[in-house]
Amino acid sequence: MAAATQQMSSLPSGLRICTTAPDIFYLPELVFGGLVWILVASTYVSPANPQGWVMFVSVFCFVMTFLWLVIFACGGHKNSSAWATADFIYHLIAVVFYLSASVILAFTTIILSGSPTIFKYYQIDIAAVVFSHIATLLYFIHCILSAVRWKSF
Repeated sequence: MAAATQQMSSLPSGLRICTTAPDIFYLPELVFGGLVWILVASTYVSPANPQGWVMFVSVFCFVMTFLWLVIFACGGHKNSSAWATADFIYHLIAVVFYLSASVILAFTTIILSGSPTIFKYYQIDIAAVVFSHIATLLYFIHCILSAVRWKSF
């Protein structure tokens, strides 16, 4: 009985997710992921395929992180061990996706830097690259802390 109580206390629910690591990273991930989504959506999409991957990653991770936040906030994680594993796996996938999207977005921005007629879009793309790398870092830290939590079970 004591082991079950300890497992449930390691995965917080309700407002405690805003005060415990790694769950405190949900809100910054949503903010920076949403900024990437907005900035990429507002730019001139010259090479459509790479920008499409960036949009997919930002929208997918935004929606999944929001759902994950709601599940944890509502206490929908009854089996702590399985949810800790799923939390780690999701954030590992998000790190890989965001890292690939950040590199593609940075490369696309470098390509656009040679055209002075679309300087406004170039500036927006630079901001999107910065926020994308910040989101990647946040997901990476969350992934590491989730792995530590998962290994503690």
